[in-house]
Amino acid sequence: MKIIILGAGQVGATLAENLTSEENEITVVDINAEKLHDLQDKLDLQVVCGQCSHPDVLRQAGAEDADMLIAVTRSDEVNMMACQVAYSIFSTPTKIARIRSQQYLKYREQLFHNHDLPVDHYIAPEQLVTQYIRRLIEYPGALQVLEFAGGKVSLVAVKAYYGGSLVGYALSALKEHMPTVETRVAAIYRKGQAIKPLGTTVIEADDEVFFVAASIHIRLVMNELQKLEDSYKRIMIVGGGNIGAGLAKLLETEYRVKIIEKNQKRAEYLSQQLEHTVVFTGDASDQELLAEEQIDQTDVFIAVTDDDEANIMSAMLAKRMGAQKTMVLIQRSAYVDLVQGGEIDIAISPQQATISALLTHVRRADIENVYSLRRGAAEAIEAIAHGDENSSKVVGKSIQELKLPPKTTIGAIVRGDDVLIAHDDTVIQSNDHVILFLVDKKYITEVEKLFQVSAFFL
Repeated sequence: MKIIILGAGQVGATLAENLTSEENEITVVDINAEKLHDLQDKLDLQVVCGQCSHPDVLRQAGAEDADMLIAVTRSDEVNMMACQVAYSIFSTPTKIARIRSQQYLKYREQLFHNHDLPVDHYIAPEQLVTQYIRRLIEYPGALQVLEFAGGKVSLVAVKAYYGGSLVGYALSALKEHMPTVETRVAAIYRKGQAIKPLGTTVIEADDEVFFVAASIHIRLVMNELQKLEDSYKRIMIVGGGNIGAGLAKLLETEYRVKIIEKNQKRAEYLSQQLEHTVVFTGDASDQELLAEEQIDQTDVFIAVTDDDEANIMSAMLAKRMGAQKTMVLIQRSAYVDLVQGGEIDIAISPQQATISALLTHVRRADIENVYSLRRGAAEAIEAIAHGDENSSKVVGKSIQELKLPPKTTIGAIVRGDDVLIAHDDTVIQSNDHVILFLVDKKYITEVEKLFQVSAFFL
């Protein structure tokens, strides 16, 4: 596939790295020649230096025969105009834009359709992060909660702790502990290394366990791996930007929410917009302010400013002063694994959330959801099976008959409203939503081919 990526920032560069390894022809456009030079030194791709929305620049990038244009510059306006130019002048089939402004997103139904603003798919990072954090709050103790098939099934990452019912036992004991609940462990990471989950695999304390279950059973399975945490009640958010404000709006009717915002005018605006959230003006690294606001009684401290260092330092201070759980937004993806653990319970990368959403539209088979995991090394995907026993490599076959790539696990199948946890004798039917976990993302092309319908039989 020939893909043009506009913007060589963290998202554009990470996306280019993901896609160049998957038999794609990639061209990256940016106004920063130094960034492009660095990218070309590391990756097998083409670069063009220039204004991303200018027709001649897009022509130079190969827009006349490109299959897809992905606009992820810092400017919403440039991203939208680039999609318009790609549509009007080059008839580019698929156009994707990152849109961050709430003003545009508010009117997305009127804007992004027909010929008005021909954006086929928009990615809103702030909304993605807000929803991601909300799921973590709904399931205390989870490191990640990823939803598939409209929320019917979830892939959850938890750390196994001493005291968990299954710690020290083999995975086969799951059925004995929960005879009425079906689940499957998709992957285990021990000291950063992936371990293939077998029935004889013994769960150890500090293992990072990814399991698949119907969403209604998540808390039951979590209870087997760690002492189940109490539901959160009191939440403190640092940063009243789009993410902080959106998160408060989502949570304020069910939780006691406070926001600390440095900017006086922004704080005043938030206090008018939010009905049940208490808004303070101040610095979250001020010990006196945290003490006054009873940080020691806070269940979750969430730092979501646009300053990584401020987020990290305020969360570390909050933890030391008694906050039960800390979550921080980290813009630099490389920092995520470095800071998570200890005083920072969960580090959240908006870049990874954006990459996951973008990959959903790039995959060749009918892929409903993609989640990029462990800094892009692993992936969880939801693929839809199509065709029949003649035209499909998966339809009509049991899981044990499938030629799955190495280190690939099928965790569950969603058939209509039913969630089927995968077993060796489970047979895949047409229109099934198949949830897969790839420990090694380099095999994604093989998975795509597995779920593509053979045109020869159609």
